[in-house]
Amino acid sequence: MSQAYNFSAGPAMLPREVLEKMQSELLDYGKAKASVMEISHRGADFMELAQKSEQDLRDLMGIPNNFKVLFLQGGASAQFSMVPINLLRGKNIASYAHTGHWSKKAIAEAKRYCDVNVVTDSSENKYTDIDDFSNWNIDANSAYLHYTPNETIAGLEFDYTPEVDIPLVADMSSTILSRPIDVSKYGVIYAGAQKNIGPAGLTIVIVREDLIGKVVENQPILFNYETQSTNDSMYNTPSTFAWYAAGRVFEWLKEKGGVEGMAKINQSKAQKLYSVIDESDFYSNPVAVKYRSWMNVPFILADDSLDKLFLEKAYEANLLALKGHRSVGGMRASIYNAMPESGIDALINFMKAFEKEHA
Repeated sequence: MSQAYNFSAGPAMLPREVLEKMQSELLDYGKAKASVMEISHRGADFMELAQKSEQDLRDLMGIPNNFKVLFLQGGASAQFSMVPINLLRGKNIASYAHTGHWSKKAIAEAKRYCDVNVVTDSSENKYTDIDDFSNWNIDANSAYLHYTPNETIAGLEFDYTPEVDIPLVADMSSTILSRPIDVSKYGVIYAGAQKNIGPAGLTIVIVREDLIGKVVENQPILFNYETQSTNDSMYNTPSTFAWYAAGRVFEWLKEKGGVEGMAKINQSKAQKLYSVIDESDFYSNPVAVKYRSWMNVPFILADDSLDKLFLEKAYEANLLALKGHRSVGGMRASIYNAMPESGIDALINFMKAFEKEHA
């Protein structure tokens, strides 16, 4: 079978080298004489794995010592609740940027706990642009400012980090580890694993220590960052296989030159694909050029009656999961860290051939 390229938005493609490594040690992990899926999370083998994976992530992202790293469950969606539960700290208002599908969901959940001040709203332009930061209406009394650096569905991505005097919270599910960031600028960073980290089932939370320890009353104990931090993310049995897989991805990233190396590759992949779209009258991308995503590239065919045929032929060419989200339509190529440049080249060659035949 020839190489297939998976453009799924998540669960997403994993590095082939990582999959092969996991395959080779699936039945017998290290010195455990059992699969990593079978060993105790309290045993020496898994504890060593857990400690190394955290240190590798700290190394990759340059995480300062005054931040805790948590390996949790519940996806980014659980953090829509956990953020206000842990960060309101006696206040009754939080500020949110509404720039897409996922920030909209975060806002809806936050409203269960506090008044939400929407500082900017991209729904007015169908999530194709972001209002200039100088126009944002940030309430100084807010407990925090929440934003989504990259909106997976619309392919809308910030090209800057908001500078604020209150804790900054970011849902980095689809951008984490794709380029360097300054973690010290944030109060909380969270990310579902199933895009740039590993398989679904794991959620990374990076939280500044001074924001731990004062929660909204009468909430689930597992939703308290202090509970998770005090127990090294093992108050209950963690997602051991997903944690293990994430560790293997962190090792792979280090071998590839870390986030600095990945940034160069990711920028090159995105620019190459956008160039083909922009040079064509057959394909188009609606997002403002300044805010185009490196990770999720939506594109529309000039004749949407060809969408079904495009997807069928793409599948035959081993180009998988290119269908756009139902709320947007068209196509979407998710090109996270694990997508090699050869996958971009294969997609581009297919797009050009399809255009030549059907334009």
